[in-house]
Amino acid sequence: MLDYDKEAGDYDALRGGEPRAEAAARAVLGLVPEGTRNLLDIACGTGIVTRRFAAARDGMRVTGLDLTQAMASRAAARLPGSVVIADGRRLPFREGEFDAVTSVWLLHLLDRPEDVRTVVGECARVLRPGGVYVTTVDKAASHNVGSDIDAVLAPRPRTPVMDTVAAVEKYAYAHGLRPAGQARFPGRGQGRSPRRTLTDLRRGWFVALPPGDPLADDFAVRLAALPDQDRPRPDPEFTLRAFRKA
Repeated sequence: MLDYDKEAGDYDALRGGEPRAEAAARAVLGLVPEGTRNLLDIACGTGIVTRRFAAARDGMRVTGLDLTQAMASRAAARLPGSVVIADGRRLPFREGEFDAVTSVWLLHLLDRPEDVRTVVGECARVLRPGGVYVTTVDKAASHNVGSDIDAVLAPRPRTPVMDTVAAVEKYAYAHGLRPAGQARFPGRGQGRSPRRTLTDLRRGWFVALPPGDPLADDFAVRLAALPDQDRPRPDPEFTLRAFRKA
């Protein structure tokens, strides 16, 4: 996994910045009921999406939470007094404290199915009855847009996928959450060029291809041979699922 303390400074610029944040926030809020009074955003990162939640709904109190000090510090600058440093597997909140909980681009980062199950369970615990949990699913698959870059990378080794729709739905049902909607949104500004993909490869973005591994070097050669090295391919399309607490 990437070191998010080191990533924090360049995180927004490397991941689509404000256009991507706007698209994400709009899609998430489309699944959050009107009248929601308080919302918890788990793995809020730099707060670039979280602050849009707060700005979009008058009277809705938004709390951001992240495990990484550097990320949380940036989020706190955007949401003063509203960011907590904590682990999503052990939320420091009372049962039923929130009307809505969101986790955007989190579940795919977890190492074990048990961790995903625990995070979903904690989200359910801190939701009031009738509250809604919104999360991204199948993030890795979202980046496969059928480009020549995808064709080059197709045979690479892969780590187990933690955030499949089937798995997340299973854990949600186990904790009293029922399907309440879905949406998709574009990862604006995240369309990969060969050169950018090569840079990501060399800095360890692809977990199963660590820098210095001979296999990673082989993929680097193939990426460098692609045409239009600086032309971004299509943006990814991310998927959201919403669940309501019984």
